[in-house]
Amino acid sequence: MELLKIQIVKEVVYSEGFRALDKELHRVTCGAVIKNPYVNRFSDDLEDLVSIGEELGALLGTRAVDELDGDPHSYGKAVIVGMNGELEHAAALMHPRLGGPLRKAVGGGRAIIPSAKKKGGPGTSIDVPLHYKDAMKVRSHFDAVEFRIADAPNNDEIVIVISVTNGGRPHPRVGGLEIEDIVGNDGIS
Repeated sequence: MELLKIQIVKEVVYSEGFRALDKELHRVTCGAVIKNPYVNRFSDDLEDLVSIGEELGALLGTRAVDELDGDPHSYGKAVIVGMNGELEHAAALMHPRLGGPLRKAVGGGRAIIPSAKKKGGPGTSIDVPLHYKDAMKVRSHFDAVEFRIADAPNNDEIVIVISVTNGGRPHPRVGGLEIEDIVGNDGIS
């Protein structure tokens, strides 16, 4: 893997909707820029990216959790592929093996890790979807964070992003499954 840079963004929310939060909400988003080993060519075998995804799941997951104030509640992942790559490169990074190391970093994670992918150039932003790490139907944790790196991805680069939070949305009040009611066997409810 040719790692070019890592950017970490930490957001701390104290108040939302004209009301202070009972507890600060921390959202940490960690993104890496790598060179795309498959730039400008088609390959049936994307194992290099699958392996890189596993490595970055551990590296970015650990860094994001280390920056988080409190225990991880929600997580998500996203990838922006430079214009001389393809969307399947994003899938190879995110889906086969990134999840295991990220789940280890957050101390569990039975729920599917929500994801987004797109192609773009330098400064392209992406919304990283979030939900509760152990049961994806906890509606209070349905959220997203926006992430961008001003000078990436170039045409031959890929940006890989992981986000973690220490809580759900500020002042959730639209019902749904509550954390204390989680069964926790299937990652859904």
